[in-house]
Amino acid sequence: MSLSASEIALYQRHLILPGFGLDAQEKLKSYSVLVIGAGGLGCPVLLYLTAAGIGKIGIIDNDVVSESNLHRQVLYTQADIGKLKCEVAATRMQEMNPYISVVAIPSLFSKENALDILRDYDLVVDGCDNFSTRYLSNDACVILGKPLVSGSIFKYEGQVSVFNYRNGSTYRCLFPEAPSASEMPNCAEIGVLGVLPGVVGSIMATEAIKIAAEIGEPLSGKLLVYDALQMSFNTLSFSANPENQKISSLEEYDFECDFRAVKEITADEVKNRLGELILIDVREAHEYAAFNIGGLNIPLSELTKHHRSIPKDKTVVVHCQVGVRSRTAIEILQTQYGFTNLLNLKNGLKDW
Repeated sequence: MSLSASEIALYQRHLILPGFGLDAQEKLKSYSVLVIGAGGLGCPVLLYLTAAGIGKIGIIDNDVVSESNLHRQVLYTQADIGKLKCEVAATRMQEMNPYISVVAIPSLFSKENALDILRDYDLVVDGCDNFSTRYLSNDACVILGKPLVSGSIFKYEGQVSVFNYRNGSTYRCLFPEAPSASEMPNCAEIGVLGVLPGVVGSIMATEAIKIAAEIGEPLSGKLLVYDALQMSFNTLSFSANPENQKISSLEEYDFECDFRAVKEITADEVKNRLGELILIDVREAHEYAAFNIGGLNIPLSELTKHHRSIPKDKTVVVHCQVGVRSRTAIEILQTQYGFTNLLNLKNGLKDW
């Protein structure tokens, strides 16, 4: 699909980029992406896919703009409060780039409409805030053979991965089972750092652009974990389970809220029980060498390789600098490997 003279001017910095050029830009123009959710993650994803020149972008979201959205959902203003997010977003995107097609879908993404909507797109970006949609989008993408870019945020932490890329690992390979509603905190009580979705959403958009332009190596079989407080990135590898590619129908998806519950323990409690606890430090080796409170050092990036060295018959306290990476480690150990004996050191080593 060739570019017009105006498009060549618009994308000039892409066109002169080594390894990108006209060929990759034309691939973007002929590509289509569905973005699920026009909230904190969806906003930066939509902005950068629009600016990059993805030919067709669909937005499915039935929510309206509220005042509490504005500290992180950068497509909207005070004047947009009460309006449908997907329609406001579509208008802004079309103003940014008149050479693309934008489709606003003011509906809830559901079991009933998922397959019909996804069929019209080459790739799906899931920026939702709940487990129901994550499993639904994963299963629908597996059935239709669509790659899925998925991201999530929690307080000061973000995660990004690419699923079902060339029939590779899926969301269920990373998190085989969803938590029950009783195992999750209340969404309204969690909170999120306003800039966090901007960082994570930009990474999600990068992965979508790489796949569309056929450049680089996507985060397939890898989970990128971002800790805003420590300004650190860690990448965990996980294996594909071929059984998860055999999904042939959608099930009921009625999970609630976000993130599996993680039990915590304070620094004072750990000090009083040191003799009976197993300590696991998931910081990097150089951080552990600079200061540690003892125990085994298994960096988050190496967790899946060494999970068998963590006992299941004793109480284990997982810790890092501020408690973010350790929370991620516990979520993975609980969902992937069935651990039920893990405690997160509240606030990490900063309270030690």
